[in-house]
Amino acid sequence: MGNIVAIVGRPNVGKSTLYNRLTETRKAIVDDMSGVTRDRHYGLAEWTDKSFTVIDTGGYVANSEDVFEIAIREQVLIAIEEATSIIFMVDVTTGITDLDDDIAAILRRSKKPVFVAVNKVDNNQLLADAAQFYSFGLGEIYCLSSMTGSGTGELLDEVVKTFDETAEVENDLPVFAIVGRPNVGKSSMINALLGKDRNIVTNVAGTTRDSIHIHYKQFGHDFMLVDTAGLRKKTKVRENIEFYSVMRTIGALEEADVIILMLDATEGIESQDINIFHLAEKNRKGVVLVVNKWDLVEKDHKTAKAFEDTIKEKIAPFTDVPIIFTSVSEKQRIFKTLEAAQKVYDNRKKKISTSKLNDFLLPVIEKTPPPATKGKHIKIKYITQINASTPMFAFFCNLPQYIKDPYKRFLENKLRQEFDFTGVPLQLFFRQK
Repeated sequence: MGNIVAIVGRPNVGKSTLYNRLTETRKAIVDDMSGVTRDRHYGLAEWTDKSFTVIDTGGYVANSEDVFEIAIREQVLIAIEEATSIIFMVDVTTGITDLDDDIAAILRRSKKPVFVAVNKVDNNQLLADAAQFYSFGLGEIYCLSSMTGSGTGELLDEVVKTFDETAEVENDLPVFAIVGRPNVGKSSMINALLGKDRNIVTNVAGTTRDSIHIHYKQFGHDFMLVDTAGLRKKTKVRENIEFYSVMRTIGALEEADVIILMLDATEGIESQDINIFHLAEKNRKGVVLVVNKWDLVEKDHKTAKAFEDTIKEKIAPFTDVPIIFTSVSEKQRIFKTLEAAQKVYDNRKKKISTSKLNDFLLPVIEKTPPPATKGKHIKIKYITQINASTPMFAFFCNLPQYIKDPYKRFLENKLRQEFDFTGVPLQLFFRQK
């Protein structure tokens, strides 16, 4: 299982700023107004050769102050249950509030490693003020400024020490994880594939409580199937059901070879689907997109094409993925999903010989060479596939630093067209020859 670090705390203490810094993105919106983060943000971070997933638990916008506080407490409980380590953020400029005390009380009862990150410590006077946070009884405090980045290194040094280093159980079978937002039909898909009601199916989002592993061996297929609905019925707040599902999905995504991402045809592709898609891509997993409930959509001969184009526009630049339109309730094209997942799995394991790569790519490069930069001509001498668990290619050239992203994408597209890497993220490295 991958390591998950959840950043918890009341609104407007700087959680999103820290998230952006750790994941090296600007994905989380940062604003002085509390409760700006409504969508859950999750991304990949790296520190001293350890990769982990970071979750920004976000603030809340709600009419009633009470609901607002209940929602935050609930998120902390979910984070405690699912995360490997927890960063509890507080703000030195406002001191300890009642909500901070409540969160600290919950964290004290947990068995998870907790790191108190005192944010906005920008000078020595504030450094002295930070000592008050020792009163939480949660051990050492870490003074930092998520805006400038000072102090984050010391915090991360300690966080990565808590990570689980246990070796994974060896499994030779392909692992396919069925993921997606609540109530898109993940459990129904499993039941339809198995031909029996293995999972409880209701139209209440959040019926499946744990990821379920199933050994599927029928109709010539042999693989592990993971149903990741991973939600709790008792979760009252709609947004927290989404949050809980995300935590479960990340755990399953880490161990899977291929992600079967289910979408609801009546709702289209939403921000959480796109987040999960990009997380799968960053983790170099194979991806199959399944549009369920297609029977409920009014359509003509152009509907599927238009739907496909909308999806590809939103998931760009990685758009070379199979998209299958199904209706699980009508048992339409459900086995096509398995065939697509198996094909993507095979593509992910594919090895291309160095001679084949060079015979195909060198003439392409000669015909369309990389654009000259600062008057310098870039010459790519040869290409080879790196021995790795996912497709990676090394291009040896004289000036690797001058090769720009558009040209990398051009080469990637040529590789995809010639050797069929549908559904698989490719990595291209340019090295000095």
